[in-house]
Amino acid sequence: MGNQYTTAGTKVFIGTTQSPKNADFVAADFTSVTWTEITGLESIGSFGDTSAEVTFDDIGKGRTVKLKGTRNAGNMDLVMSIDYADPGQIAVLAAEKTPFDYAFKVEFTDKPPTGGSPKNSTRMFIGKVMSAGEALDTANSVMKMTCSIGINSNIVKVAASAT
Repeated sequence: MGNQYTTAGTKVFIGTTQSPKNADFVAADFTSVTWTEITGLESIGSFGDTSAEVTFDDIGKGRTVKLKGTRNAGNMDLVMSIDYADPGQIAVLAAEKTPFDYAFKVEFTDKPPTGGSPKNSTRMFIGKVMSAGEALDTANSVMKMTCSIGINSNIVKVAASAT
């Protein structure tokens, strides 16, 4: 059995505004970003590329041919307990009011158990904060903020390392 990790301990960060580019992003594109952790997370959701389905009905084959079209990295839907003093949540609320793309980083808890300076793996991308709402639910519920990040780039995957 391989190494499995839980979501517990995963961190999400919002960074500075970023301009889209014509090519895929690489890790080096995020080296000058200043990151602010978004705390109080209950759920991070899912994200990653899906290709649009393009079809063609081939009369001669009597079959629909499927091709891959544009790629969509989806939306990352965050749910967190409201903390009006949290710098990350303040940044998310401010970003929702703008039309700009921001850098985002997800940091896992999978660094190798070695000496030195091990690092967790990360996922980085740019996206727009599409929504930031409050969910109040029932009397025995924590007040929560929900936000949706519309991902506008590829997902840059940086593997965990021992150094």
